[in-house]
Amino acid sequence: MDWTVEAIDRLRALWSEGHSTAEIGRRMGVSKNAVVGKAHRLNLPARPSPIRRDAAMPPKPAPARRHTLPPLRAALREPPPILRRPEPQPGVPTAATSPLSVPVRPVAPVAVAPVVERPIARAPQPAPRPFGSMSAKSCCWPIGEPGTKGFTFCTAVSMAGKPYCQEHAAIAYVRVKDKREDAA
Repeated sequence: MDWTVEAIDRLRALWSEGHSTAEIGRRMGVSKNAVVGKAHRLNLPARPSPIRRDAAMPPKPAPARRHTLPPLRAALREPPPILRRPEPQPGVPTAATSPLSVPVRPVAPVAVAPVVERPIARAPQPAPRPFGSMSAKSCCWPIGEPGTKGFTFCTAVSMAGKPYCQEHAAIAYVRVKDKREDAA
């Protein structure tokens, strides 16, 4: 819109009457944003907020400042407190002098057989092959970084109805928990 002198005078008059920017725009045949922009450029006085504030309600006080821990340097300067076991007091039974305590018998050392780790038996994996040599029943799990020379696919026999072998399907398909199970 070309803001003529008459249009600017009319905008100033409607603005001083207190009309909303949308109403001024309707009366002048322009958008509300055009009215807001021109009023801003003309430095017209700001309008009161259309959001009604309840005058009876006092403003909320600022939240109280929470106590914080001392700086780490101050904590490191002070040595940690030494905790000591309290001295037994005469006349007060302890675990060793209690009539309910069981005498401790020495236990003979027991020879322990060495633990032998056995490798987990896995089905032999076929050698990875480039994508072009795969069949429709091959596992499509990518191995390596795409675009590099060593990038291949697993190519083991895939599960029925799945694109991956059993090992990679266990990784790819994770059962989602029902949120209702956790709520109970």
